[in-house]
Amino acid sequence: MSTYKAWRVHEKDGQYVGGVETLDTADLPEGEVLIRVTHSSLNYKDALSASGNKGVTRTFPHTPGIDAAGEVVESASGTPAVGQQVIVTGYDLGMNTAGGFGEYIRVPAKWVVTMPEGWDARRAMVYGTAGLTAGLSVAKLLKMGATPEQGPVAVSGASGAVGSVAVEILSGLGFKVTAISGKAGQADALKKLGAEELMGRDALDPEKKPLLKPRFANAVDTVGGGPLAELLKQVNPGGSVSCCGLVAGPQLETTVLPFILRGINLLGVDSVEIPLADKQAIWSRLSGEWACPVTEASARDIGFDELDDALQAFLKGQSAGSLVLVHGRG
Repeated sequence: MSTYKAWRVHEKDGQYVGGVETLDTADLPEGEVLIRVTHSSLNYKDALSASGNKGVTRTFPHTPGIDAAGEVVESASGTPAVGQQVIVTGYDLGMNTAGGFGEYIRVPAKWVVTMPEGWDARRAMVYGTAGLTAGLSVAKLLKMGATPEQGPVAVSGASGAVGSVAVEILSGLGFKVTAISGKAGQADALKKLGAEELMGRDALDPEKKPLLKPRFANAVDTVGGGPLAELLKQVNPGGSVSCCGLVAGPQLETTVLPFILRGINLLGVDSVEIPLADKQAIWSRLSGEWACPVTEASARDIGFDELDDALQAFLKGQSAGSLVLVHGRG
């Protein structure tokens, strides 16, 4: 048994309050692998969990953190091996299983991905679930035959954690990227990521027409809701849109016309429950040919003392870029 620190959320008189506590590894859930977590990422889902969203986390007190990276300290089956550096993202981590905002997690072996060669925990968490999701979104477009020669690729929510990585990956692959963002102050950052064209959020304002003039060959949508409906109206015949987010809302009000008159493909992207091998494949690409040096250089480290403000920024739509929680920092 070992004591450790965790940023834990309690429900108090209908309010949800997070703070640092000292806990014991004996109280962690059952699982074959005990991991000493050194780094975690911050995600919109973490913010929802910390704010008491029962669709994400049912029972409190709870330790959020849907991402974690660190070292295996116990392994019932020997795989992964003790001492090995690993990554855990998705599944139930940080939702109803104590997550990466604690210095230790205990999880099933089938949740654990081996750290790519040449990487460390901090670098992995620069990407985290956001980077994994961006990679999966791009992979879906490529699987459908997307090529740079077809024309520009739009990325909605481009200044967010998922969108920014998608912009950099696509740019690195030779695509002309149109970054759509409501944050005018992020224009220079998006250009550094490789965006060739910038559009404001108003580019996806609601239009009554069921179809609009095509302007994008393909797209990555990270926001959902109304903006996704408008994006579908503007994709070239035969083009594809990979969909991975809902910050603009879970409802999709559209018509069948983009699908039956232009043959548009709407591709769902799940980064949570997919097979471990699929996750490992994307991690390998992110650590290799899909590496995002601008994203890595601009990532910001924070400690426990900055967590609450950072999570509130997610809920207010004010977060940009990658944030890495470093255990022991504060």
